[in-house]
Amino acid sequence: MTSGDPARPPRRVDRAGVVIAALLAGLAAVLVLDARGLSSTAMYGMGPEAMPVVVASGLGLLAIGNLIDALRGHLPARESADPVPVLLILAGLALLIAIIGFGGGFILATSALFVTTSAAFGRRAILVDSIIALVMSTLIYLAFDRLLTLSLPAGPLERLL
Repeated sequence: MTSGDPARPPRRVDRAGVVIAALLAGLAAVLVLDARGLSSTAMYGMGPEAMPVVVASGLGLLAIGNLIDALRGHLPARESADPVPVLLILAGLALLIAIIGFGGGFILATSALFVTTSAAFGRRAILVDSIIALVMSTLIYLAFDRLLTLSLPAGPLERLL
C-alpha cells in the first residue's frame, strides 16, 4: 500500500504523543539544569554531573523520536484508560516511601513495590510474587552492601544479614 491509498485513512497528529514528547524534553532540561548545580570534585575525567547529562540525552532522544511519531500519527492506538494499574503502582511507591521512612528497610520496601507492580500488570499470584520479591530484594541488598559496599536503608531483615 502506498501512502496515497484511498483504503487507508489519513493519520492525524497524536496530541497526547506531542504532550508526552514535551514532558520528556522538559524532564531532560530539568536534569541538565540540576546537573549544572552539582560541584565537580574530580580533578580530571567525569564528575558527578556526567550521569544526569547522559540520562537527559537519552530522554531528549526519546522526546525527539516520540515527537516525530506523534506528528506523523504513527504511535500505536491506546487502550481505554483503566486507573487501577496506575493506582496500584502509586500505592506501591507510597508503601516504598512509608516502609523506608518508618525503618522497615530496603528489602521489605522493595518487595512491596514489586508485588504491587506485578499486580498492576495483571498477575494475581501474590504469595509467589512476595517470595520472589523477598529473594530478589535480598540478593540485590547483599550485592550492594557486600560487593559494592554501598549502604541501602537498613531495617530488621537487613540487620539479620
